[in-house]
Amino acid sequence: MTRFTLWLLVAVFGILPSGAFAAPAAATFPVLETPAVLSTKSVRSAILSVARAGQRLVAVGERGIILVSDDDGRAWRQIETPVSVGLTAVKFVNDKTGWAVGHFGIVLKSQDGGETWAKQLDGQKVAQIALVAADKMVADGVENADFALREAKYLVSDGPDKPFLDLHFIDENTGFIIGAYNMIFRTDDGGESWAWWYSRIDNPGGMHLYGMRRGGDSIYIAGEQGLILKGDANGERFERLESPYEGSYFGLATNDTADIVVFGLRGNAYRSNDQGQTWTKIDTGRETSISSGVKLSSGAFALVSQTGEVLIESKNSAAFDAMPSGQPIPATSVVEASDGAIIIGTLRGLKRIDVTATR
Repeated sequence: MTRFTLWLLVAVFGILPSGAFAAPAAATFPVLETPAVLSTKSVRSAILSVARAGQRLVAVGERGIILVSDDDGRAWRQIETPVSVGLTAVKFVNDKTGWAVGHFGIVLKSQDGGETWAKQLDGQKVAQIALVAADKMVADGVENADFALREAKYLVSDGPDKPFLDLHFIDENTGFIIGAYNMIFRTDDGGESWAWWYSRIDNPGGMHLYGMRRGGDSIYIAGEQGLILKGDANGERFERLESPYEGSYFGLATNDTADIVVFGLRGNAYRSNDQGQTWTKIDTGRETSISSGVKLSSGAFALVSQTGEVLIESKNSAAFDAMPSGQPIPATSVVEASDGAIIIGTLRGLKRIDVTATR
């Protein structure tokens, strides 16, 4: 199985094959220390996430590529980065401070709007943090501590092979990073140190965690095999919600009125207007997987699919209408630019769709 096939399974289809990321003993990982190659071809590379940093757009993708745009996605330029691992998600809490996460447990931070990046964490440090935390759980007599210790030892023995897949920051200091096999870590000092949040999440099956967003006064996580979790505004603990669907969710989107949309396999999407207590199925009219979603400034939700379709919530109903989006290329992420255009990350770079011109 090639590296690209593995990436495609994780980033687009949300599947992690058993043992696919197992690391050989005493392996070295130069990608954690090797800067991304600067190339004019980077703008046509696979982009896995795109976010706003004030007026600027920041996109991340394969081989450590980070691109920025200062003209609402019309032109992009590559930024130097300290690693060459695939980056799966990027978020900014304001126009200056943001983080990117990715494969091999990598966490990067920027404090200048994505112009420069510093490595804060990698899979080797992740495993050691988990092991120290698990040892303390055992010493303190915490329930299920032995199981936690076993999981931490797996992280150490496997090597830095587990990917982080999303993140959410409450402010410049407090935030979470989530990923494969129930990996969840929290920082309260802007990423200078991290705590293993393993014992504070109701996920005994160790399902993969794919998406994390705040909605109203709560924080939600969507994951593998119908997993939906809800935490309080500070994320002290995450409890499982009853799910309307047993298939995997690849992400979720929220709006200012605390509406939640979860989406995933085979075009399945569900909406809750009561903080996850009940769910209504959304008629996407599609059987291809929904890979990403975002709330637009109009208040409507936008979803993008594995086949590159862009679906916008109708003003007059709960249905979603397809927008013209040009050549169908698998979409991985979506964000709204400051001028209202929709920016889509795809397996062949980025696309800008002028919403007013297509309606």
